[in-house]
Amino acid sequence: MMIEISTDKTRLQINTIQNFLTTSYWAKGRTIDEVRKTIENSFCFGAYLGEKQIGFARVVTDYTVFAYLMDVFILPEYRSQGYSKQFIKTINTTSELQSCKIWMLKTADAHGLYKQFGYTELECPEKVMERLIK
Repeated sequence: MMIEISTDKTRLQINTIQNFLTTSYWAKGRTIDEVRKTIENSFCFGAYLGEKQIGFARVVTDYTVFAYLMDVFILPEYRSQGYSKQFIKTINTTSELQSCKIWMLKTADAHGLYKQFGYTELECPEKVMERLIK
């Protein structure tokens, strides 16, 4: 069955998103208010089977040069059915982001998925810095 992918924020099921994210390794403890704020300030994608939201992703972007793919998930019970591939392909090819030449993401466990879509390890990691606030 094909999923429907939408960028309509009014369709996003905030409780579903927060329930998943708050238990994920990258967003553990994220509150509902924090989820709402991240959605307000990002280009968001929902994945749906009928009316049920089964996936989410957001892109922080200037819509011209840079796109940072974040908070990507398909609910565990819907994995291994090709939905992740359909989801990433749609995000990568959405018209609003076609001028972006630099895409980034962080993942601890999904390298195989993203490599299928042209993502690689950093070419020059010595040029990338981060500032983490604990």
